[in-house]
Amino acid sequence: MERARPDLVRPTRPTYRTEQWSTVKRLKWPSRLPIDPYILLLLGTVGLAALFPARGTAADVASGASTAAIAFLFFLYGARLSTREALEGLKHWRLHGTVLACTFVVFPLLGLAARGLEPVFLTHDLYTGLLFLTLVPSTIQSSIAFTSIARGNVPAAICAGSFSSLAGIVITPLLAAALLGNSGGGFSTDSLVKIVLQLLVPFLAGQVLRRWIGGFITRHKKVLGYVDRGSILLVVYTAFSEGMVQGIWHQVSPVRLAGLLLVEAVLLAVMLTLTWYGTKALRFGREDRIAIQFAGSKKSLASGLPMAGVLFGAHASLAVLPLMLFHQMQLMVCAVIAKRRARDPEAATTPRRSAAASRIAVGTGTRSG
Repeated sequence: MERARPDLVRPTRPTYRTEQWSTVKRLKWPSRLPIDPYILLLLGTVGLAALFPARGTAADVASGASTAAIAFLFFLYGARLSTREALEGLKHWRLHGTVLACTFVVFPLLGLAARGLEPVFLTHDLYTGLLFLTLVPSTIQSSIAFTSIARGNVPAAICAGSFSSLAGIVITPLLAAALLGNSGGGFSTDSLVKIVLQLLVPFLAGQVLRRWIGGFITRHKKVLGYVDRGSILLVVYTAFSEGMVQGIWHQVSPVRLAGLLLVEAVLLAVMLTLTWYGTKALRFGREDRIAIQFAGSKKSLASGLPMAGVLFGAHASLAVLPLMLFHQMQLMVCAVIAKRRARDPEAATTPRRSAAASRIAVGTGTRSG
């Protein structure tokens, strides 16, 4: 009997193992970072604004560029969202209604309940920023990515995040007018008009032009992703520059920041618990519960920053500080939860997601949501 030739067999196995190990390393590498690299860029931008704040004409230029960048950002959001996918997602109305209720009802109620922490844990300005945080819409990118990792309902996460962001353009300013009052930098009808012109109109324009530019955006989504994140950095620099010029940073102490972090940790824990066990009581399936948990417990930095700039004006830096801290916290905590969900015994029986959903999830990130 002819003996097998090892030299013909062995190369295939090590090659497979090498490729498999390389893939595992690529997947696990981001989890080793204690902080999202984009958050480091945000903190660096805050430091830049502290050292070299924009003043006078430079401040006017930065403000105008920030307004234009955010309008372009929401134009891209509109161009990316498939109208057909949105209409298909409307069929799952119970899921989307639950996410919207968590985002715009439960979160604000918890924010109002936190008023009792003022002034022991939080100053008035920090509490105002915390309350504003609870009014902001949900994320899109990170909700999709974490739902995908946990083997949840990815299409539902896409639609839920998109619906929340679109609804937030109108709901967030109205809630701010009702709950913040004069604390919101003098909220007025003019503020609502500015938000509609800066966010909603570009979004709708993107939807209208998607038919002609959708292919281009899909082919260049990586480059346009840098535009997303760059726009947010510009907004952060403008807001914190105004704060430095106004001298409001002297109002925040390390003790107050520690108290804010503690309050936000409790807020996130409560929402993660409610969205997981509450949806079980409502008899949602495992995949839907995952999508609701990740979409219903998050707040969008990309949507909240431009709204804060309009609503709070020169005081936007303190207003967005709770949102920036919560954003980083939710990414770190949800990354751990998503990996644990993927290892659940139930996950082994979950059907593999479609190739289209996989491409959407991989194409999105957790950094600007």
